[in-house]
Amino acid sequence: MEIQSFGYFGVRSQKLDDWAEFGPKFLGLEVVERTPSTLKLRMDDRRQRILVSSTDADVTAFGFEVTDAAALDQLAARLEARQVQVRRVTDADAELRGVTAAIRFADPAGNALEAFHGPIGIDEPFKPGRSISGFRTGAMGMGHAVLHVKKAEDLVPFYRDVLGFRISDYMVKPFTAYFFHLNPRQHSLALLQTGREGIHHIMMEVGMLDDVGQALDLANLQDRLAVSLGRHTNDLMTSFYARTPDDFMIEYGWGGRLIDVEAWSPSEMTFGGSLWGHDPVSASPEVLAARREARARAAEAGLRQPLQVAEGNYHLGSSSHCAWWDALKQGA
Repeated sequence: MEIQSFGYFGVRSQKLDDWAEFGPKFLGLEVVERTPSTLKLRMDDRRQRILVSSTDADVTAFGFEVTDAAALDQLAARLEARQVQVRRVTDADAELRGVTAAIRFADPAGNALEAFHGPIGIDEPFKPGRSISGFRTGAMGMGHAVLHVKKAEDLVPFYRDVLGFRISDYMVKPFTAYFFHLNPRQHSLALLQTGREGIHHIMMEVGMLDDVGQALDLANLQDRLAVSLGRHTNDLMTSFYARTPDDFMIEYGWGGRLIDVEAWSPSEMTFGGSLWGHDPVSASPEVLAARREARARAAEAGLRQPLQVAEGNYHLGSSSHCAWWDALKQGA
């Protein structure tokens, strides 16, 4: 598999001033460069992960990382063999994205994608725009991306068979969605069948649960809350969704699941997308009812999942002083 992770994303926006506030003061990103037409945002040891431009028509894209130049050439050749038009990104545009080299192409629905190698790093420590513990990135990439699609099944063969993404799981009720992984992060891409096209959301995972809670307070203060706090059934992320300055959301989460890539087998999700929570703020009564019915079935079935906690991110408690719970933990 040439593609290893979701490495960056770019968006064309006429709201640079809004992004310059939203990026650091809400998400906790670091502004590394601001010009009259461009904003670059950093979240780890790489020079940047997010590019916002008011003038570049080609900036909107998801960037996926490959190991080296040879892997990039192999991917380009496979795409061209499938009659997918591939364009080499100019050196200047690769520099703009903070990478050594990249190619640009589209999926069958016309969504702009890029693949790259050689991300440019930076020695200076990451300086968050507000007080957060940091983002969970590294080899797993910057998070995950989710696309609005009109018919998910039409795109699955392209991502699975041409690009080499692996299906993590899928869902047909109360809505249709396919989730794909590239590494131990439970999914790096998802296709959400909504009848629309474009970006649905980008997920960013922070280091501590309190980062999520404090951002949730900001979302309520700033009237940015789009989907309430909840926990997903597949990647086990505790998160909420916030409105960006443009027509998509950021999922801000903690505690995402890691999987064994080689041993993983895809399966259908039959209890909806969330164990609890995640109500869309502006959803219709019918949509809310369907989501809540799915969660009620999950609760009735006793569906529970342990927290996914990184080493050093917790203190293990002693006895809960509840005989029933202590017996349950011991398998009684």
